Amino acid sequence: MRHIYGPIKSRRLGNSLGVDLVPYKFCCFDCIYCQLKKTAVLTLKRKEYVKSQEIVSELEYFLKQKPPEQKIDFITISGSGEPLLNSKINQIIDSIKEITPIPVALITNSALFIEPKVRNEVLNCDLILPSLDAVTQDVFEKIDRPHKDLKINDIIKGLIALRKDFKNKIWLEIMLVKGINDDSHYIEKFKNVLSKIKPDKIHLNTVSRPPSEIWVRSPSLQRLKKIKLILGKNCELI
Repeated sequence: MRHIYGPIKSRRLGNSLGVDLVPYKFCCFDCIYCQLKKTAVLTLKRKEYVKSQEIVSELEYFLKQKPPEQKIDFITISGSGEPLLNSKINQIIDSIKEITPIPVALITNSALFIEPKVRNEVLNCDLILPSLDAVTQDVFEKIDRPHKDLKINDIIKGLIALRKDFKNKIWLEIMLVKGINDDSHYIEKFKNVLSKIKPDKIHLNTVSRPPSEIWVRSPSLQRLKKIKLILGKNCELI
C-alpha cells in the first residue's frame, strides 16, 4: 500500500486507518516538535499531489481484503504532510463516504482554512481535528516555522469561519512546548481565542517522540494539569 497505512491504535481515534494525500513532508509548516523531522518542501501550493483514484482504489482493495473481525473506528486523512494541500481532497472524502460507512476524520494544521474554498471542501467529514499551537505571530513563527506568507490571525479567522459552517465535531489540538507557549499569561490568550473558535473538545498534547529540534522539551505533568484547568471542562490531556 502506498497511500493507506494501519490501522493503528490512536489515542484520540481508536483504531484508525490512515490515508496519506501528499508526498513525504510536503507541508505549510516546519514545526520544531515534528516527529517526522524537517519539512522537505515548505509550500502553500495546492495540487493533486496524489491521484484521487489511486487512493480510493487502494482503500477499496484494503476494505475488501481485511478480516471481518478487524475493527476500524475512523478512516483518518492525515499522514506525512499537510493533507489540505491536495486539491482533490473533496473528491477523496466524497468517494470514501460512497464506499464505506466508516466515519471520516481529518487531521490538519489548519493553515489552509484561511481559504473559503478549502473550508467548503471538507464539510462532508465526520470529524475535523485541527491544530493551533499559537495565537500570536511571534510564537507562531517560533514553534511552527510557517511559510512566510502565513499569518496566525488569518488562520484563527479561518477556524472561526469553519466552526460556523461545519456541523459535525471539531476537536482542536494544542501542542505545548516548554518555555514557548505554556506560560499562564499566554494560555489566557489561548482561552480568549478558543472561546471564539468554539471547538467541541480541546486536546492538549506535548512532545512524546524525538522532535525535529533536539532542544524541544515538554512541560511537566503538573503544568499541563494547570493549563487544563485554565482552559476549562472541554479540555483533555492526550
